[in-house]
Amino acid sequence: MTTTMQGTLAAVSSNFLFSILFLFGLILAPLSGTQVAAWRMVMMLISLILMVTLLKQWSHVAEYLKTLKTPKDWLLFIAPTPILGGQIWLFMWGPVNGLGLDVTLGYFLYPLVMILIGRFFYNEAMSQLQWLATGFAALGILYDVVQLGGISWATLFVCLGYPPYYLMRRKLGVPPITGLLSDLTLLLPVVIFILVQSDGVTLLAGTTKLWYLLPLLGIISTGAMALTMTASRQLPVSLFGTLSYLEPIFLFIFSLTILSASAEEGGSPFMYAMLFVALILMVMDGTRSYLARKRDDSLQGYNEPQIASFPPRRRIKSKRIKEVLAAHRFRKMKRYQQKIDKMERKLQKLATTDEG
Repeated sequence: MTTTMQGTLAAVSSNFLFSILFLFGLILAPLSGTQVAAWRMVMMLISLILMVTLLKQWSHVAEYLKTLKTPKDWLLFIAPTPILGGQIWLFMWGPVNGLGLDVTLGYFLYPLVMILIGRFFYNEAMSQLQWLATGFAALGILYDVVQLGGISWATLFVCLGYPPYYLMRRKLGVPPITGLLSDLTLLLPVVIFILVQSDGVTLLAGTTKLWYLLPLLGIISTGAMALTMTASRQLPVSLFGTLSYLEPIFLFIFSLTILSASAEEGGSPFMYAMLFVALILMVMDGTRSYLARKRDDSLQGYNEPQIASFPPRRRIKSKRIKEVLAAHRFRKMKRYQQKIDKMERKLQKLATTDEG
């Protein structure tokens, strides 16, 4: 297999595994959706700790945390945690409470929201196909708002909740696994409180199937994340982004089939039609971008600093991790450059003095 084929297989597998998690609320009955979400966070944390320990990557976590110097840094680092907790809860709670399609629609709209944020907050250029896709999606949403009087809170929570999470993570250049590990650790006291208060621990003790299904939940969650990281390293950004649309498609299919939801429960047929047109346009745009970059021989992956690739191809040397992380802390690059310029001036001055 070529690297691109491996990355594509990893991306498809990760999207499918994330979609399978959507169904665990039904599989793990008699646990409620909230209890399933709480147990998922516990199992994910355990799996992540084991993974980082086996790969001997704790030094990388520690090295990143050392780069957080000011209270503002720590505030930006901790602030996204409740958002992730709420998203995990809704993802597990929604399907067993009749909101599976509403959550799915949120995942359809989320990439379009990110495109608009990139355009208006970061002045990133939008292609004609992206403008068309955004227009079709907006038309479908506007139609439902006018005809049906609104749009589901679950849809809005997904598509408007994730962008600030990722933007804050991007501002600090947080490696994905480091961020997820810290989020789950910070959420642990709340999760334990929920499980104790809702008798989630008692149900675990009295239900034999949960003894192996809950660890499986954690393994699938961590496996999906690991495959996503692998795909992000092996694929060009455009192709990786295009393949990410597979998850909402899988969720939509599962909602209509396994969850036996009616399409009308999530919105009007016209809105679905507009969203699928927008999705097709986005896939076309991503494919066109990929082919253009392949033709120009300028394909690149994300190259963001991870804890390590999974499985790791090579161990990042500890002495280099600060430099790697600093390179992605864009807000400090000017300060570093000023220090370098100052040192160069001092060296020139010393050289001049020696010559004299």
